[in-house]
Amino acid sequence: MPNSNAKFHCNHRGGQEAGRRELVSRSLQSAQHCLEEQDFGTAYAHYLLVLNLAPELKTSVKETFQFSLFKWAEELDSLARIQDLFNCYEQALELYPNDEVICNSMGEHLFRMGFRDEAAGYFHKAVKLNPDFADAKENFYRVANWLVERWHFIMLNDTKRNLTYLKAIENAVRSGCKSVLDIGTGTGILSMFAKKAGASSVYACELSKTMYELAHDVVAANNMEREIKLLHLKSLDIEIPKHIPERVSLVVTETVDAGLFGEGIVESLIHAWEYLLLQPKPKNQDVSTGDYGRVIPASATIFGMAVECKGIRRHHRVGTQEVAGVHLSDSVQFFSPTYASVGSEETVEPYTTEKISRVPGGYVPLTEPCQVMTVDFNNLQELKSLADRKPWKLSLPVTEGGILDAVVVWFVLQLDDEHALSTSPSEETCWEQAVYPVQGLLDYSVKIGDTVMIEVCCQDCYLKIQKISSSTSECGMDFSDRDGTLSLGNEAELCNALAGLQTTSKQDGNGQVLCVLESTEIALLNNVPYHECFKAAMGKVLLSLNPRKDLQSMDVDGHGSGINLQESQNKSSLGVAPDPLYILDVSEGFSILPIIAGKLGPVRAYSSVEKEQHQAALNVISEANQFPKETLEFWLSHLEDESVVLQRPKSDKLWSIIILDVIETSGLIQQEVMEKAAISRCLLHSGGKIFPQYVLVYGMLVESESLLLESAVQGTEPTLGFNIAPFINQFKVPVRVYLDLSTLPCLPLSKPAELLRLDLMNPLLNSSSREVKVQICKSGQVTAIPFWYHIHLDEDHSLNTSDESSHWKQAAVVLDEPIQVQVGDELVLDVQHHKSNISITVKR
Repeated sequence: MPNSNAKFHCNHRGGQEAGRRELVSRSLQSAQHCLEEQDFGTAYAHYLLVLNLAPELKTSVKETFQFSLFKWAEELDSLARIQDLFNCYEQALELYPNDEVICNSMGEHLFRMGFRDEAAGYFHKAVKLNPDFADAKENFYRVANWLVERWHFIMLNDTKRNLTYLKAIENAVRSGCKSVLDIGTGTGILSMFAKKAGASSVYACELSKTMYELAHDVVAANNMEREIKLLHLKSLDIEIPKHIPERVSLVVTETVDAGLFGEGIVESLIHAWEYLLLQPKPKNQDVSTGDYGRVIPASATIFGMAVECKGIRRHHRVGTQEVAGVHLSDSVQFFSPTYASVGSEETVEPYTTEKISRVPGGYVPLTEPCQVMTVDFNNLQELKSLADRKPWKLSLPVTEGGILDAVVVWFVLQLDDEHALSTSPSEETCWEQAVYPVQGLLDYSVKIGDTVMIEVCCQDCYLKIQKISSSTSECGMDFSDRDGTLSLGNEAELCNALAGLQTTSKQDGNGQVLCVLESTEIALLNNVPYHECFKAAMGKVLLSLNPRKDLQSMDVDGHGSGINLQESQNKSSLGVAPDPLYILDVSEGFSILPIIAGKLGPVRAYSSVEKEQHQAALNVISEANQFPKETLEFWLSHLEDESVVLQRPKSDKLWSIIILDVIETSGLIQQEVMEKAAISRCLLHSGGKIFPQYVLVYGMLVESESLLLESAVQGTEPTLGFNIAPFINQFKVPVRVYLDLSTLPCLPLSKPAELLRLDLMNPLLNSSSREVKVQICKSGQVTAIPFWYHIHLDEDHSLNTSDESSHWKQAAVVLDEPIQVQVGDELVLDVQHHKSNISITVKR
């Protein structure tokens, strides 16, 4: 009987195996059918069943499984079924844990939903699995800038800053401070200074998940993982004894920004004094320091001065009333976000930050530096009183005549009685300065003997400098407003109107349209060559498509006055009015190009601006230029699906001109621009054009220590022997953005060379890779390759993004290892273009 039993089990197993094979086969057929019917959810479910029943098929069905997953994930995303989406990816990663494509796709979904830390982890894993996976590399580089801000590299390379902090911490520990809390530890360097100095207990907190994990690796690499306790917490959430056993005698921190208070140092130190630190040492008493608490830095003094600076001016004030023949109505007032923050209920940073010594065009001090305020970080009552302190006024005597463009602020951080760090623009420092642009004045000119007046307060964890004005020495007149419609008494009304821009009416009590633009949008409005170039190129296309007499008098070259629209309409009324030509502007942000187009003849111009206040401003400008109401329309209001912007103007019409944003203001190529160009080509009627028609990428070889220091930590020397570089340098990116080549400290080693062509009208002329030979004209070390663009609207009209008037910044590829070169050498550059990413490698 045993033989019969064995035979039964054998037959039973055979039957099971046949059933499994049958189920797998039928599920594969069903999955394929569902894919053909675009039922991606059911197809995905069938593939899950197949892979669980037949793991041996993983390789053969991998591509179709991925396709089903990605399509189903898109549907789930559009339906806001976020948990289901993540469940699908978790199931997929259980089956394919080392699949870089799935990891990258998961990261993309996480990033779109705002989970940057988590997205970075998946992008990083995808790059580790396949270092040549271009999509994952590009994604990781973009997210790395969010996760590990570039100032980490600059500050860690600042030997003076590191050494000054080390000495101050050593002094504190030697004087008796044995328990230390490092608030906002970053890479953990200040904690390691404290341990090296001899502190018995060291605790460090860090809110960023990425920086917390990085600090873990750094501390372990320096053999201090058992001696420094890292907490993934905001300091305000630390509790005794839950997180640390008792109050500490020393808090060290560098949670300060260019405006001193912007990273929340006041709030965190108030909490530390109340709940985490020992009581402060009584003044004028000779007692042991270790029995009391203290803070490094001990105090700070803030300074400010008024400056003239053309570079700041053109990013925060519209400097013209007419752009390419379009009158910017007096009824529209433009402001940058720093001015709109005054009176705003939202917490908006009231300043920009600049390394003022590197702003193009330089700056001129109009006043002597003035002490704005001091703050004692070891005085709890003083810290508490900052937010309640009433605004105070300061007067700065003008010592140099000029144009009042900004108040620049910096500080001296007094770490202890012996050691201090200054962020002054005259210092060689890693720090930028806080810049408060001047806006809303009637007259910006000042002369020697005048006075610049400012109001200072500490609000919403920020140092605010507001109500900047000037008074003359002759009559005491106060120039506080841009024009006669806004008097000083109405400033509160203006502030309230600005504060309500995003949710309420766009007009103030005087009928003014108040329009807040980003600083790059204001710089674009001030870019005269840009608008004149577009005007000429659009006129040329329109003339070729509709060569009627009233169009032939157009201001095609930008020198005449343009056609008379009323005259044109009168002519049209005598006969049959021609069909208008359709123009679509899908460039990002605020753009007056559709209005410029409207002055060139019978056109229907569509703007893609989204913000209500921007639309209101464009309508007022359009009316001020006597356009018929139908000349300017807002494209997004015509779309059923705003995610599909590129469509026909009407079912039976095509576009004459489509304007695309090709270059980001950062200096990079816009994402998906070539895909947008491919769609746009299908939407143009015969003779229609995409602007720009093609773009040439130019670059040159340079030696620049600044770019090296801003891109990666240079070994252990600047970090005083601590091993930090290999860990934080995982987050370095090969391309530095937002550069000003005109002020970048660098030595050119070659002449500019054309690196690449991107043709939006004729894709056959494009190449994803190219080798370029570059001749060395000066000996040195090649450390970087800055690049910029010549944007060709057509063969006759082009824009250079490195010009002085340009609103674009430039970018640079920073080499991993410098290359020594001599005059006459020739280097070969391997230039690759993938999606929006340009990579440049050097061959000898």
